[in-house]
Amino acid sequence: MKEPLVPVVPMSHTAHIRSHRKPRRSATSSIAVRAGVAGGVLSLAAAGASASASAAEPVTQTIELPTLTADLSAQVAQSAAATQQAAANYELRAERDAAAAKAATEAKKDLAEAKKKAEVKKKAAEAARKAAAERANRSTERATLSASASASTSVSAPASGSVATVIAFLKAQVGDAYVMGATGPNAWDCSSLVQAAYKQVGVDLPRVSQDQSMAGTDVPLSSVQVGDILYWGGKGSAYHVGVYIGNGQYLDAANSSKGVVIQDLSGYPASGAVRVL
Repeated sequence: MKEPLVPVVPMSHTAHIRSHRKPRRSATSSIAVRAGVAGGVLSLAAAGASASASAAEPVTQTIELPTLTADLSAQVAQSAAATQQAAANYELRAERDAAAAKAATEAKKDLAEAKKKAEVKKKAAEAARKAAAERANRSTERATLSASASASTSVSAPASGSVATVIAFLKAQVGDAYVMGATGPNAWDCSSLVQAAYKQVGVDLPRVSQDQSMAGTDVPLSSVQVGDILYWGGKGSAYHVGVYIGNGQYLDAANSSKGVVIQDLSGYPASGAVRVL
């Protein structure tokens, strides 16, 4: 029995070569994303559109991501509040420290000023006590010299009693200050001292040196005796006076640097002398 014949179909000359054409997709899709927060959960919704030969219905998928919980938010808020309070406390402490430092500085300054004032007052009080003691000593010396002069029966002077009293008074003033225009009892100028000395024995002399050089009787310097008044400058125009106390010395209120002193006549020779006792 003969087999049936199979028809032969002629093939294209390119049929054996693979096609380079990209395969056609069977479906197209697009995705849309939307997000939202609900109940503390972050939701992402993805919606896709699919096209195929059999259907074109959109596909939606929801992806939920965790977010901050309410407790964590409260902790963050508490931490921020604690940080702010700590900063406020630090600032307050810094202000208190600065105020304390300022108060300490002012207190130190006030203490130094108080010590300074106390020292000044102390020195003033010591000076006052010293001056009082010196005045008391001079008063005692004056009383002693006056008593000695009163008791003395012989002095190298023509009128022993009166001259001794004058000399005793003058010596009691040694150490007093010289002040122009002063009249005692602790400060003198040259003529006020001479006037006060002779007033002790009832002799009333003029106040100024010019007039005192004109009082009494003129005496040559070679014959001067204890108790005579010495003057410097012209007679009637003398600028300084003192009293001769013997042994080539005289006593006077010299100047502001020396005060009342005893000096050698040879160091400052007088211009003339007068005798009033």
